[in-house]
Amino acid sequence: MKATTATRREALATMLAAGLAPAIARGGQRAPGDKPNLLFLWTDQQRADTFGAYGNHTYRTPVMNQLAESSIVFDRAYVAQPVCTPSRSTVMTGLWPHTSGCVNNNRPLPKECKTVPELLADSSYRTGYFGKWHLGDEVFAQHGFEEWQAIEDNYQRFFSKGRNPEARSQYHQFLSSLGYKPDEENYFSREMASRLPAKHSKPAFLAEKSSEFIMANRNQPWMLYVNFLEPHTPFSSAYNDLHSEEEAPIPANWPGIDAERDPDWAAKRRAKQGKGGEFGTFDVRDRAKVQRANRNYAGLCSLVDQALGRILWSLEASGQADNTIVVFTSDHGEMLGAHSLYGKQVMYEESVRVPLLLRVPFRRQRQMRVAQPISHIDLAPTMLHLLGHKDWGDLPGFSHAARLEGRKSGDGHVSIEWTADGQGVPDARAVISPDGWKYVLHQNDKPMLFHRHTDPLEMDNRQATDQRKRTELQQRLDQWSKQVGDKRSF
Repeated sequence: MKATTATRREALATMLAAGLAPAIARGGQRAPGDKPNLLFLWTDQQRADTFGAYGNHTYRTPVMNQLAESSIVFDRAYVAQPVCTPSRSTVMTGLWPHTSGCVNNNRPLPKECKTVPELLADSSYRTGYFGKWHLGDEVFAQHGFEEWQAIEDNYQRFFSKGRNPEARSQYHQFLSSLGYKPDEENYFSREMASRLPAKHSKPAFLAEKSSEFIMANRNQPWMLYVNFLEPHTPFSSAYNDLHSEEEAPIPANWPGIDAERDPDWAAKRRAKQGKGGEFGTFDVRDRAKVQRANRNYAGLCSLVDQALGRILWSLEASGQADNTIVVFTSDHGEMLGAHSLYGKQVMYEESVRVPLLLRVPFRRQRQMRVAQPISHIDLAPTMLHLLGHKDWGDLPGFSHAARLEGRKSGDGHVSIEWTADGQGVPDARAVISPDGWKYVLHQNDKPMLFHRHTDPLEMDNRQATDQRKRTELQQRLDQWSKQVGDKRSF
């Protein structure tokens, strides 16, 4: 079958139909004693500044914008570690990567590390995990999830002993049923999927399966995690030309190079990314190619937004919207050319800061904004608290359920870790303070110190000029390391 690229008009028409359709039925008032549902929606590699709640009014993301209007918007939400597997392990378990052992990609989540449904341990809930997992045994149901809809087929070499290496995702089966033929050795590559029409994309597939799950389980409590691959690389989709250059501009801090103050790893990483590989098509040294990457990335955000519209429409149609906790976040960000870098794995804001929306309609929650920094380490305790499980044992995070009543939670300091494990960036730890400072300690390399309020683009590394603040935050990092058992050696 022939892949197509949507015209701008076609894309807008499809988004309008799928994302903004009216609800066919509105749920009644939540009855006392009803157990709430949890709809946890998350993306892969989505920066915070990709929709209106975070200042972006040019990306075509009407559903994200609409969801934010009825949610708590956490202005400064940060990941535990800026790369897929470690971040996912924290979101799912409430444990630091150094505690779970998931310190880098393709580390399986140990059986003894319980996910939110396992911690809740309530058999009355129907549970589902749909989308990218990246925590081991990709296409097999596990860790308390009964229903499983996988979309990724490039992790077979990481299957556990005894797993069938020929097993393929449900998305593979979906494409095969449409007559598509695998372009790789018996599986569909991400590159091929990125060239398909929007209706055959991974987000569209997840929207369909999620809608079926919601409607099928509308008469019982349920918990559904939906994880999109997009806007992760490859930066391509049917919506590549949906946004103009003005609507998806290159980052204001491109090229953003300060050789005297930058850590040494930054120059090495830039040189490596300019030679090809994952980002070769979008050479970070070439303004036009960085522009192309940003336009394509914006299109991917719109593709996800369209799928979110379908899922939230189904939630309304099921009559369960008033009794469902909705979360929207991402596992990490994307540099997109900022500081002449692509990807994640670094402590710059574009890599570590993500969107985070929380909607809890049955708590009479109003739209509000939270300026205080918070961490993904807090998501599991918060979910458990909202689901009525107030004892989350030894989890190190805070519950932010108090925010629903306008009360404070946590002390506003956030720590982030990075374990390189041969990935070309030195081990690092960062601490972010509620008054706008960020301190990053690198192993055998220059530290970084930024004041985000006066330097939002992080162009002025003040580590050599603000010794008092550097010492204060170093002490805060040392305190955190001791508290959480982080045995760093630098």
